[in-house]
Order: sequence, then C-alpha cells, then structure tokens
Amino acid sequence: MPLRRLALVASLALCQILGWGTTFEMPAVFGRAMATDLGMANELAFAGLTVMMLMMAALGPFTGRLIARHGAARTLALGSLTMGAGLLVLAAAQGIVLYGLGWLILGFGGACGLSVPSYAAVVEREGNGAKRTIGILMIFTGLSSAICWPLLSLASEAVGWRGALIGAAVVQLLVCLPVHLALARMPIQRSAEDRAADLVEPLAMSPAQARIAFALIALATALASLMTFGLSPILLHVLEVSGATPALALQLGSLRAVFGIAARAVDVVLGKRSSPLTTGLAGTAMLTAAPLIILFTEGTPSTLFAFVALYGFGSGVTTIARALLPLSFFSASRFAQQSARLALPQNLANATAPVLMTAIIDRAGLTAGLTLATLFAATAFAAILALAVMARRSGRGG
Repeated sequence: MPLRRLALVASLALCQILGWGTTFEMPAVFGRAMATDLGMANELAFAGLTVMMLMMAALGPFTGRLIARHGAARTLALGSLTMGAGLLVLAAAQGIVLYGLGWLILGFGGACGLSVPSYAAVVEREGNGAKRTIGILMIFTGLSSAICWPLLSLASEAVGWRGALIGAAVVQLLVCLPVHLALARMPIQRSAEDRAADLVEPLAMSPAQARIAFALIALATALASLMTFGLSPILLHVLEVSGATPALALQLGSLRAVFGIAARAVDVVLGKRSSPLTTGLAGTAMLTAAPLIILFTEGTPSTLFAFVALYGFGSGVTTIARALLPLSFFSASRFAQQSARLALPQNLANATAPVLMTAIIDRAGLTAGLTLATLFAATAFAAILALAVMARRSGRGG
C-alpha cells in the first residue's frame, strides 16, 4: 500500500473508530447508568440512538451539498466539532431536555462526521479506484465497539459516565478535529486525466434509468438495513428462543462481529475480482438463507452456528456493497451527492428496524419476525439482481 494511501486510511480509520465508538456504540456501555441517574426508563435512554439516526437521515441531502461546496475533509472536521459539543451536552444533562438535545447535536455531527463523508474523502483522492481503500477502511471501522467499549468502561470506573463523556468529547476535539483539519490542508494530488475520469459515468444510462437505478439501490440498502439492524440488537434473544443456552447464545453472538469483519477482509483480498454488484448479491443471498435455517431446522448448536455464520458474513458483505454500489452506477464526481441522498432511507431504516423487529417478535412470535426478515433480504436481493441486469444491458461498467 502506498504511503499516501496508508496515511489516508490510518487517519480516517482512527476517527471513524472513535466517532462510532463514542456516539452510536456508547449507550451499550452507559445507557442504563444514564437512565438511572437521569430518572428515565431504559428504553427512553436508548431512544437517543433513534433520535441520532433520524437526525442523520434528515440531514443526508444537506451533507451532500456541504461536501460538494467545502470538501469532505472540512465536513468531517465540522462533524468532529459537533460530536464533541453533543457529548459535552450529554455529560451536562440533568433531565430529558438536555439529554434529547445532546442526541440531536450528535445526529448533526454523525451526518457530517460518520461514514458517508469519510468515504467521500477517499473518492476525492482516488476516484473510481477508491473501492479497495474504502473496503480496508470499513474493516477497521468495524472494530469500533471492540476498541471503544473497554476504554469507555475503564473511563466510567475511574470518573463516572459523565467524566467519560467529557473525555470522549476532548478526544473528538483534540484528536479527530486536528486530524481532519490536517487532511483538509493536504493537497489532493490527482492529474487532469484522473479528474476527467471522475466525470465519466460508469454506465450508459438515460436520466430515467439513472433514477430507477437510484431507487433500486435505495430499496436494496434500506431493506438490508431493516433486516440486519432489526435482528442485531435482539440476536441473543433469537438464539435463546431457538434453543441455545444463554452461554451458547453469548458465544455465537460474539462470533457475528468476527464473521462480519472477516467478510470485509475477504472482499478486500478479492479486489478487482469482485464488484459491488456481486458482493451485494452474495450478501443478500446469505441474509435470505440465514433465517430460513432457524425456520426449517431444529435449533441444534450446529444449525445455530450456521445461522450466525450466514447472518454475520452476509451483514459484513452487504455493508460493503451498500457503501460502494453508487460507484457502480454513478461517476466518482457524483459519489458524495448520491451517497448522501441514500443516507436518508438507510438511516430511517436503521432507526426504525430495532423497534419494528422487536415489536413483531414480542407480539407475533419468532416465526413471524424471521419470516419478515427473510422477505426483507429476499426483496433486497431481487433489487440488486435488477441492478445487475441494468448494468449488463448497458454494455460497459458494473
């Protein structure tokens, strides 16, 4: 890996790990403690995540315009600044008003500082060749909970959750913000030919076909998110209801993240032998098959392992496809805009999925919940298959 690319991946990976780990992943460590101290129900405390994701969804188009006008690195810097402010507001909260305001601010910070602007920063520097670098970046980003949970727990034991949030804010302001500002000052070294290539559309599509492609990508990625984000928070419950002991459920649940990271690594290793379309088809096929194992087999350790393997690997592969599909249908110069527009349905799905899937399984039973999850994944597979047909008929790209 060239030194310039290594520095880019290292700086973005560090900030994405700290960004996701101190915001979206943080309630897993502090959520119940915050609820107790603030005198609110646990579900109300965890609803902060929903507020954050809804805010990120609403600001998706705004993020795209911000990146187009000021560049991805400056947008990331604004995200770090805002996430730091949001964490400070949460640390100062004494009731629901400041608590909700803190999550709203974190939602603004997440829209500017998480995922889409980070990938856009790579595309600004590498154009159509950014797929491999984004895949590498996503491998490290997947480690956010594994790295930040222990650090947040240690900080909480030492200074309490409020002190830990202040420390997380300081990290955003004194680590991530300077890194992003330094990235903004680095010149984007690309030739005139490279910049001209960024304007070339990968597929010969009419405006109507481009709108259909965008709608299919939005449908596929939103439905895949409904399935993966819906099952993830209740995975241990699903395994136990399916026949696993609590100890086995915990072991299998822990393997899910391992399979997800392994899937991203395999896709990176395959490199040009893979594409977002084939990755998306493989991922959604595995997500479709995973719940069928529980629905049509006995809940033995081996079948539950197969379920977790397909679900974990499929989730990891689909996450890569979700980030890279816009590059298969739109020019690199339009990547940030289209990705930011896609963030609206994706984040709406992320916000509603846990509530929807939990409510269905609790009220209608596991079979109904897993049947719905299968339908989500199968429809996402069909949408990506339709995209593959469009790419083949165009006669070039994909």
